[in-house]
Amino acid sequence: MGIQKPAWLEALYTQKFFAACSFHETAKKNEKNVYCLDCCTSICPHCLPSHRFHRLLQIRRYVYHDVVRLEDLQKLVDCNNVQSYTINNAKVVFIKKRPQNRQFKGSGNYCTSCDRSLQEPYIHCSLGCKVDYVVTLKRGLSPYLRKCESLQLSPDFLVPLQSESDDQDMTSDQTLHSTIVDCDDPMSYSSSSGSENMSMSMAYTNRDQIVRKKRSGLNYSYVYCSRSAHKVSDDDQDMSSNMISRRKSIPHRSPLC
Repeated sequence: MGIQKPAWLEALYTQKFFAACSFHETAKKNEKNVYCLDCCTSICPHCLPSHRFHRLLQIRRYVYHDVVRLEDLQKLVDCNNVQSYTINNAKVVFIKKRPQNRQFKGSGNYCTSCDRSLQEPYIHCSLGCKVDYVVTLKRGLSPYLRKCESLQLSPDFLVPLQSESDDQDMTSDQTLHSTIVDCDDPMSYSSSSGSENMSMSMAYTNRDQIVRKKRSGLNYSYVYCSRSAHKVSDDDQDMSSNMISRRKSIPHRSPLC
């Protein structure tokens, strides 16, 4: 039949996106924000290695609704007369209907399915509204569908390189390899331990000598500073005594002629 919907389009309406992936519950960034057209299911970024040769469609979020980039959706189906919105410098289209509680009243364009107010010249507010409109009029979806053999994610899509558990395992393995010493001969082990003890004793000896030198230097500087302080204090006392003696001395009178 001409009005039969393709499998990927039927599943696109029923999938729940931005929910936690059941296969990667403990992993970070496990939200299902990718749709696989070949498997007709939603996946998370950690599932991408199993679908790397499939047609993938990135799902975005806008005002609490699922949207798809217009550039990607145009490769699959004709999106003419569907109103697009701009987010992050990219045009997007809503996937599902967004019905309003009250019908639109007044002049202007409005959606053919959910009576939502639209800008000219658009007459559909989402992909679902246009598909339902075409199916209702029995025009057939075949003229609107486009053949797409390959569909990759956009370059700005962030793919996690490695999970946190793998990083922890790698860190523990590196720590073990860096600390374990492969040694089968007990003599070599004893010699190595003896050399280590000797090096440690020499290090302690050098440290004691350095400490003693530092202490002796401190004592010498303390003695020197104390001597210089005593010397300065003696000079000050001499100067003060001379000034006092000059002030209290008997004034010399000139002899009488």
